[in-house]
Amino acid sequence: MNTPTSSLRCHSAALRLAGSFLFALFLFGPLTLGAAAAPAAPALLDDFSDAELMPTGAGRFVVNDKDVGGQSRATMTCANGVLAVEGQLVPGRGMPAFVSLPLLLALDAQPRDLSAYTGVRLRVKVRQGLLSVQVASTEVQNFDFHTGGPVMRQPGDFQEVRLPFAAMKRAWSEQIPLNPNSITSVNLVAVGMAPGAFAYEVDEIGFY
Repeated sequence: MNTPTSSLRCHSAALRLAGSFLFALFLFGPLTLGAAAAPAAPALLDDFSDAELMPTGAGRFVVNDKDVGGQSRATMTCANGVLAVEGQLVPGRGMPAFVSLPLLLALDAQPRDLSAYTGVRLRVKVRQGLLSVQVASTEVQNFDFHTGGPVMRQPGDFQEVRLPFAAMKRAWSEQIPLNPNSITSVNLVAVGMAPGAFAYEVDEIGFY
């Protein structure tokens, strides 16, 4: 029987393996950080009050592992101000399984300045599996983005989780400080080495 410690260890290993290609599959086009400071981001990233679009005007979509041999899948619904995502992780041979939901800070996928904030906060209910939160930066070129969590299943209603930027780590690369002036998205990631179900709900996500 898996213990919480062994589950976290496997989750960490899966993140290390998945990170190298997870967002290489997610093609926004060039993400460049200009000489001028990025515009400041609002404290609220998404409250899911619009079933189709984020407050930035960007749509919500899912990235999975099909291009690297996996068969992971997910369904995403948004109703009554709550985002619900559930699915199955089905890894390819020798590869971790993953399903990611990128939440863009700007419609054009350009960076925004989060230097006024300490970290990411979300009201979340993890119903099955584990959930990690990645912060994507234009300064990270190998897709090993800074990651917080994992957030584990807990009984009861939504819980508020706060993930400080300073505590976020890269999985296998040299640990460098996260530049808050270079952030393009916050990504909700379910990942694992073994087949399994996952499900979570998010009531609100933003910064504190």
